Amino acid sequence: FAMTTKTNAAVDLLYKIRERQDSFVDPAMTRSILYKKRTESKHPRDVVVNFDWEKREATRTNFGEKSPPIQIVQGSFDPLALLYVLRLQDLRENSVIEIPVTDGQTNYRVKVTVGKRDSIEIQGKMYDAFEVTPDMDRLEEVVKKSENPQLKVWYTADAQKIPLRINSKAGIVTFVFELISVLPEPERRRIQ
Repeated sequence: FAMTTKTNAAVDLLYKIRERQDSFVDPAMTRSILYKKRTESKHPRDVVVNFDWEKREATRTNFGEKSPPIQIVQGSFDPLALLYVLRLQDLRENSVIEIPVTDGQTNYRVKVTVGKRDSIEIQGKMYDAFEVTPDMDRLEEVVKKSENPQLKVWYTADAQKIPLRINSKAGIVTFVFELISVLPEPERRRIQ
């Protein structure tokens, strides 16, 4: 999985961000194998987290500087994979799901609350969706330093559970990611 973040020209004047995250998971979606995060901003990063499942360790490097490996629990995922692992869960209103996550420095169980099922509009189209809120107090190192971090994700309320919108707030900065398009069904099948 890959996610890129780029602030627009107006925001660049205050806090320019260019970021790419890559998450590699096993084909059965039971655990992460590799995670990369490269950020160009006031706080640059070039993070790589390798998962060694034989030793049950994760080793993190940042700009090539290696941190000591940490022990990880079976079935741990990286922060980006969490967004996709949730698609495999049984999303029901007012339920809580726990998923083990590591960034290569810390292990934690992210509690994810499935909120109300509602309609949301994106680019003039209405979607039936679940609002999902991960416990942000422990999700990621950038967020740990922020006051009242928030993250909300809306997934389609169907079998595909496509992420439609991601709202993220850290301090005074708010990011909104929205679905641009979905491949037509024949193309999706061909890719799988």
